[in-house]
Amino acid sequence: MEDRKRKIWIIQCFLSLSIGCFVSQLNASNDVKFYESFDHTLEGSWVVSEKEDYKGVWKHAKSEGHDDYGLLVNEKAKKHAIVKEVDELINLKDDAGWTPKEFDNESPYTIMFGPDKCGATNKVHFILKHKNPKSGKYIEHHLKFPPSVHSDKLTHVYTAILKPDNELCILIDGEEKKAANFLSNDDFEPPLIPPKTIPDPDDKKPEDWDERAKIPDPDAKKSDDWDEDAPLDIEDEDVVKPEGWLDDEPEEIVDPEATRPEDWDEEENGEWEAPKIDNPKCEEALGCGEWKRPMKRNPAYKGKWHAPLVENPNYKGIWKPQLIGNPEYFEFEKPNFEPIAAIGIEIWTMQDGILFDNLLIASDEKVAQTYRETTWKPKFEAERDRMLRNLPFQMKPVFDCLYKIADLPFLGDHKTKVLDILENAEKQPNLTIGIVASIVVVIFTVLLKVIFGGKKKLAKVRSETEKTDTTETSNNQGTTEEKEDKKEDTAAAARRRNTRRDN
Repeated sequence: MEDRKRKIWIIQCFLSLSIGCFVSQLNASNDVKFYESFDHTLEGSWVVSEKEDYKGVWKHAKSEGHDDYGLLVNEKAKKHAIVKEVDELINLKDDAGWTPKEFDNESPYTIMFGPDKCGATNKVHFILKHKNPKSGKYIEHHLKFPPSVHSDKLTHVYTAILKPDNELCILIDGEEKKAANFLSNDDFEPPLIPPKTIPDPDDKKPEDWDERAKIPDPDAKKSDDWDEDAPLDIEDEDVVKPEGWLDDEPEEIVDPEATRPEDWDEEENGEWEAPKIDNPKCEEALGCGEWKRPMKRNPAYKGKWHAPLVENPNYKGIWKPQLIGNPEYFEFEKPNFEPIAAIGIEIWTMQDGILFDNLLIASDEKVAQTYRETTWKPKFEAERDRMLRNLPFQMKPVFDCLYKIADLPFLGDHKTKVLDILENAEKQPNLTIGIVASIVVVIFTVLLKVIFGGKKKLAKVRSETEKTDTTETSNNQGTTEEKEDKKEDTAAAARRRNTRRDN
């Protein structure tokens, strides 16, 4: 078993209670290719890495607050790695091999997929390792601008769908968060299809190549009256000292009414000094102390002399190596996906209590949807409801009130955004208080603008409204497209409210 050569699919996950799904629609079959619910113990099916760096202990444990089991990361600040082979082993077409007991972050893989939240990193990885048929090299192609990971500690399900038209869809909790195309240069870094031409690595810039567009004028000379040592500011000789200026009076004097505290201990606190106060004589006069003329900009100041810049007669532009044909360039209609022979989880985390459950590989998107509805959704809703009940105060009346406010017309263009934020607040209970506070601030700000900004523009708004009404009447109450847009906006808002009430 251990000397077989095969590739694996790696999940890297850094969120508590995460569920992973992987769906491929590259063939006509809709059978489940791999499914692990962790209802049974790990012995005999999952192989724990025996590499020296991977000392983290995996546990077969119940989900917190639930009766079903999962794969638990039980120790923090340690590396964990575990792998399970699929039932139908497929030999690789290349020479890259691995052994289950030596599984680590260097093991060859086909697809790496899953959430990664650690430090400043917050994204759902999708990395395809694709073989270049010209060079024989395996290149990691990273999905660009991947979706972010939820910040709460609820159970979430991550799904990657590979479609026959080269489309990739990333779902979080069944909702599409990212769409990409394997053949697009804009969706993967580096692109799967390499460029036709590349800079010649053997081309070198000539020694006499001049990239300076402008140079100091060699014929320019500093004028005789240019004083580089002239100061930037000088005293203003036109200003004279005001009459009544008290030169001999200090700006501050010792407070004559201050007395040393009775409990003052000179051995501990040192010699006592009376505090100072502003000199009352200075307040009556035009000023006290040494008088100095104010400074002004020196009209003779020119600074350091530099020759003016002129066009460089020898300028040849910015040098670039010449382009040559890319020896590794190739074209294809579809990616050449390597066969998947195992599922592996490799993780290095600073926290414990991370649990994996319900890993799925299927060739039909509907299969994944069924598993989400039956295994993930009930768990998520139970956790969300439990967290809402544990909040410092009952949130349902607050949400009801905010949804009613969001329906008021004064929010205008902000209405859709407020509804979206409200939905996110209900889905992420640990952030609910902060999000609700933000919504209240937004609503209050808009209300203030309406109250104080509306009065000044009231006449103008009325005038524009009258003109609009007249125009709409003459045009049969607006175009069909405009009316449809309004209907769609209203329907979208209604769908949000109805969906929420049904949950």
